[in-house]
Amino acid sequence: MDCSINMISDDNEGYIKIDRYNDETTQKLTENYQEIINNIAGEDPNREGLIKTPLRVAKAMQFLTQGYQQDPVSILKSAMFKEDYRQMVIVKDIELFSMCEHHMLPFFGKAHVAYIPNGYITGLSKIARVVDAFSRRLQVQERLTTQIKECLQETLNPLGVAVVIEAQHMCMVMRGVQKQHSVTTTSDFSGAFEKQATRDEFIQLIQSNLR
Repeated sequence: MDCSINMISDDNEGYIKIDRYNDETTQKLTENYQEIINNIAGEDPNREGLIKTPLRVAKAMQFLTQGYQQDPVSILKSAMFKEDYRQMVIVKDIELFSMCEHHMLPFFGKAHVAYIPNGYITGLSKIARVVDAFSRRLQVQERLTTQIKECLQETLNPLGVAVVIEAQHMCMVMRGVQKQHSVTTTSDFSGAFEKQATRDEFIQLIQSNLR
């Protein structure tokens, strides 16, 4: 599979950014977006600001949907450790960005994820990476919530998993009903979190400020 690698160095900031794109996919997407711009009434696809737009969007879409090339199970298994700990582990306020599959407009917000270990724990950053792997796809929030829960439940086999996602959807804000401050909340629970007391403790903890 042919890939292009763009390296951008900034000596002042002290980092090197590396972007990888599939050449064939980039070419096809560039042609597709060129056609879309051609079909937008009243626009001039040859003006300076739009000349490179199809290529830029082609690369942006590959970045925004990179989750298809990531294996959430492998992410969790890369940092699984035996540990005799059976209390709640919560990673809250995980920023997420995704694309509504109905209108291909962004939705974004925060995920709160908890599990109760049953012999194994995983690296905390891996939970955030699992959220990214599923969210960087064409999605609906309901399915995204369940996919995160099922991945943790099936991979770690914990006593229970809880996932809550709060997000704003641009398909509701920019178009359609145009409700600027609407927030959609979804949740999914398994195992111990199906008990009211455990679920209530989780909800209380993600709402609290322990700093």
